[in-house]
Amino acid sequence: MNIARLAIEKQVLSWMIILICLFGGIWGFFSLGRLEDPAFTIKQAIIITEYPGATAAEVAEEVSEPLESAIQKMGELKRVTSINYPGFSRIEIEIKDSYGGDELPAVWTDLRAKVRDAARGLPTGVGEPLVNDSFGDVFGIYYAITAEGFTDAEKHELATFLRRELLTVEGVSDVQVSALPPEVIYVEPDLALTVNQNIAPGTIVNAIANANSVAAAGSIGDTRLQRPEGNDTVSEIEGLSVGFQGEVINLVDVAEVYRGRNTDPSLIMRYNGVEAFTLGIAGLSSENIVDVGNRVDAKLAELDTEIPVGVELNPIYQQHVVVDEASNGFLVNLAMSVGIVVAVLAIAMGWRAAIVVGSTLLLTVSGTMLFMYIFGIEMERISLGALIIAMGMLVDNALVVAEGMQIAMQRGKSSREAADEAAGKTQIPLLGATVIGIMAFAGIGLSPDATGEFLFSLFAVIGISLLLSWVLALTVTPLFSHYFFKQGMGGEEDAYGGPLFRAYGATLRGALKARWLVIPMLVGITAACFWGFGQVKQQFFPDSNTPIFLVHYKLPQGTQIETTSEDLTQVEDWLAGRDDVVSVSTFVGQGAARFILTYAAEEPDPSYGHMLIRTETLEQIPPLAAALEDFAVQALPAGLLRTRRLVFGPGGGDPIEVRVSGSDPDVLREISERVIDTINETSDTILHARTNWYEPQIALRPIYAVDRAQTAGINREDVATATLFATDGISGGVYREGDRQIPIIVRAPREADLTLSDQVIFSEGSGTFIPLEQVIDGYSYEVENTVIHRRDRLSTITVAGNIPSDITAADARAGIVKAIEAIEVPIGYQLEWGGEFESSGEAQASLGQQLPLSFLIMLIISILLFMSLRQPLIIWLLVPMSVNGVVIGLLITGFPFSFTALLGLLSLSGMLIKNGIVLVEEIDIVRREGRALFEAIVEASTSRLRPVMLAAATTIMGMIPLLGDAFFKSMAVTIMGGLAFATILTLIAAPTFYYVLFRRDEAREQEEGAEPAAA
Repeated sequence: MNIARLAIEKQVLSWMIILICLFGGIWGFFSLGRLEDPAFTIKQAIIITEYPGATAAEVAEEVSEPLESAIQKMGELKRVTSINYPGFSRIEIEIKDSYGGDELPAVWTDLRAKVRDAARGLPTGVGEPLVNDSFGDVFGIYYAITAEGFTDAEKHELATFLRRELLTVEGVSDVQVSALPPEVIYVEPDLALTVNQNIAPGTIVNAIANANSVAAAGSIGDTRLQRPEGNDTVSEIEGLSVGFQGEVINLVDVAEVYRGRNTDPSLIMRYNGVEAFTLGIAGLSSENIVDVGNRVDAKLAELDTEIPVGVELNPIYQQHVVVDEASNGFLVNLAMSVGIVVAVLAIAMGWRAAIVVGSTLLLTVSGTMLFMYIFGIEMERISLGALIIAMGMLVDNALVVAEGMQIAMQRGKSSREAADEAAGKTQIPLLGATVIGIMAFAGIGLSPDATGEFLFSLFAVIGISLLLSWVLALTVTPLFSHYFFKQGMGGEEDAYGGPLFRAYGATLRGALKARWLVIPMLVGITAACFWGFGQVKQQFFPDSNTPIFLVHYKLPQGTQIETTSEDLTQVEDWLAGRDDVVSVSTFVGQGAARFILTYAAEEPDPSYGHMLIRTETLEQIPPLAAALEDFAVQALPAGLLRTRRLVFGPGGGDPIEVRVSGSDPDVLREISERVIDTINETSDTILHARTNWYEPQIALRPIYAVDRAQTAGINREDVATATLFATDGISGGVYREGDRQIPIIVRAPREADLTLSDQVIFSEGSGTFIPLEQVIDGYSYEVENTVIHRRDRLSTITVAGNIPSDITAADARAGIVKAIEAIEVPIGYQLEWGGEFESSGEAQASLGQQLPLSFLIMLIISILLFMSLRQPLIIWLLVPMSVNGVVIGLLITGFPFSFTALLGLLSLSGMLIKNGIVLVEEIDIVRREGRALFEAIVEASTSRLRPVMLAAATTIMGMIPLLGDAFFKSMAVTIMGGLAFATILTLIAAPTFYYVLFRRDEAREQEEGAEPAAA
């Protein structure tokens, strides 16, 4: 059955398809979910466990090791890592790529069961392990809220109010508040009075802890009894009675009680140098983030009258604005691409052909939007880019049919006869070529890892659009050709007799005659380009086009958070004088919330500082970042400041990473120092080489005098409690204020100016205070690791380095790989690469597992199309040569070969194979009509000249709008350069290969025909 003829005869059906694609596409476009980046499942969970008083080594051995051993029994586990601090364990587990997001809840349930069982064997004093499997939430609407002149309590009330109101907005899944100033109720006993009265700190702690407790009081019949009302104000806490040795006094008589800020906060945040707190809003995954963002904006506008004067909501990141601009930008790029296609076609084939092919292309894009909505594919960076990637193949289907019908009708045939001829001989080859083009992307779309999940919409959208383009090319294109093309009288001059066709024909004849010169020349060029490919910069995912860059600042391990904050204040002051800085968001002690899916914050650390710096344009970032690093070298010599761009796509870690694993921390540190020295000696492009264990710290340990202390009734825990009281303070419960719970800390007065040796300890046995120095033999100084990283249960140090913006990680690694791998390590220790090399390697390995099946299917289809091996061989010989134009284009522009360029190469392969299939099929058809081999090749190739060149020209020019897009520019150059060379391959190389492979057949047929004649 000829679908094209049926489309003309049954026009109602064709118009139904047209209207469904047009209006359904418009409806789908406005109904589609919108995201910035495609969602991918973060298959990770973290387990937090506290072990107060333990060293990092004790935490690693007594907490992390037992938990990791239990977790390792899970068959779903890909990797387990942990970070061990004094008193604190953080275990992170990663699930194998083969498990989908819908399987993870069951995996997390199993994880909790394993952790719960293992926790029963942990030492006394270890807290309950807490499993968090939702830390991958994206708070894409991210505000810094300043409230100068407001008290800390008022800021907390404001945050509670905003969070409560924003949670009522339709489509909002969570609202996260962080960096609020932490308030504490301090109780500071007068040491002279309490010692004289023999009032132990523990007595005060117990009195406070029971003052505002919540307890059941029973009931009488149907009447419920309430507990006595507690002490819930500072003044009432001051009036608490403290009993000791049969006497009762008020707390205010022996201690000062006041409300203030925690002097050791975990996070400090400023916006443009002004103290602030953050408000992060996450949308439901099923919602259009643009709509959610607009609703949030409307809600904030509604609340404007209720928000006090002086409070400012400063946007750090607004995902809905970014997505809306990206969608509008896509429409502009798409309109430009379609306009370019129509303009080129109008010049080459006339305005009628331009309308026919342009309309089909527009309907294909519109219909794809409809099917994207039906299949739940959001409109985001990858799915939108997929439509432009597929543009060349979308045009080609309609172009082949339209050009065939136009020539046939010029020769006097009716539209129905022309449809029979043009579509009848191409519909199956076009279908096969379309499926092959789709399968070229199957390896990426079906890869189970995060990269495959990130790029799945690319495969899905290309598959939908190409199949739809084939359907429309055989239905809508013939119908519009029937409407617009005029039937000739049949006596017009040869359609392929123009100067261009004659010149091409003469060139092809020369190439066929000089085939043994042409083929070696092509092979030589291909070999040279494969060598040249080694000179092309390599990159995993490109830098983001968001005009924000990151600053990481690190002081020596153990530095107080106030010192870190003061250093970053100097950076803020320097940035405030720059005209190219729009805003500066400063985080001291840890990073920001995950405001985009590909952002991951650093671990909490008082000696760490982080900044998000926004500029007006992308071009301003490199000089600003370089100037900032130069300033920091001069102004902040004690710290290390490094800048980094946001990156598209999954990955993580530093660009250059070398991991050292083994058992002995001292040996690990020695090997890691050798690695750092080797990097510094062999490379000028790797900057800030450092380890993630940082510097060891000096710890002060009291030497417990066993005999004297036990005689006095003082144990080791009493000594620890005394030093805790003298320094950080003892927890005395909480002070409840609405839904807030403010810690109460009992500690020695800050102005007492006492040393540790001046402290006293209360002996329960004697009922008196004893000087601390009487129960200890001084102090010992110990050097200890306060950060211990483990990977798959082995202690692991990671040596990391940064690279300049104009250097790729692959190039930087290439300069040190031999020197690093030459480092000898003891038995039981190992060196391995991490960073971008590992991330890209894992992605490519996963892709490599899928590609063989994809290429096998492509090969089988190409063989089935011809039921022969030589025709597919001709087509597949062209594929390696497609690299030639890619290498030339990337070397000329200086763009790296990134993961998106790989997508362009796959798209290019699909287009090349498609053109090759149609050309070889056309040669076969002409030969079956009785033409001699040489003339059949020239005639068939000449008839394919215009479709091939027009498809190449429209695709190349359609890529021009993408050259300004940071994500797609490498891919655009790959397609543009590759397709320009692929056109030569299709029109010269393919006919030459055909002639070489089939010339003997023709000679044999001539001999067989000559024998009967001679007889």
